Amino acid sequence: MDEALKDLGESIATAQPDAVSEWHVARGELTVTVPAEALVGFVRFLRDEPPFAFVSLTDVCGVDWPQRAQRFDVVYHLLSPQQNQRIRVKVMTDEDTPVPSITSVFPGADWFEREAYDLYGIVFTGHPDLRRILTDYGFEGHPLRKDFPLTGFVEVRYDDEQKRVVYEPVRLAQEFRDFDFLSPWEGTEYALPGDEKAKGQ
Repeated sequence: MDEALKDLGESIATAQPDAVSEWHVARGELTVTVPAEALVGFVRFLRDEPPFAFVSLTDVCGVDWPQRAQRFDVVYHLLSPQQNQRIRVKVMTDEDTPVPSITSVFPGADWFEREAYDLYGIVFTGHPDLRRILTDYGFEGHPLRKDFPLTGFVEVRYDDEQKRVVYEPVRLAQEFRDFDFLSPWEGTEYALPGDEKAKGQ
């Protein structure tokens, strides 16, 4: 299987030398990295060229690497039923640089790109309707970024007195707890409340 994927990677890199930044096979999957400006033409090439025929877009997702200057990967998974092969196409970008939308090639990318925009803040140029898809109206931030707080910024609840949904800043009811990660079967090195007598024996 890996040999077939390596042959496929070499064929694609030879046919599209200006578009392919790098490619590799790992864990039985071929990954091709392309620059953002070459993305649309590259996926059209993969779809239309008979030796490849990657006619099915199965997924588009984002990945956050906050330690990198180009912190986001936009990852496209394509399937070729004719060749019985899959390929992963990857584009790197930062918080400010948009990625071209591939909806002109694969209309089914519409909601996938909206999801990446909503959850990561990745902007797609040329998208027909780029707006949030999963979070609420007026939501602040992008919840799948690694620097997004676990509690979020706003809590939503129904106020019975006002008879409507209200938005309020997050209030933590208790401080964060420190866990000692000791095994409950071996017991703690300190006395738990109520165990003072047992520890004294």
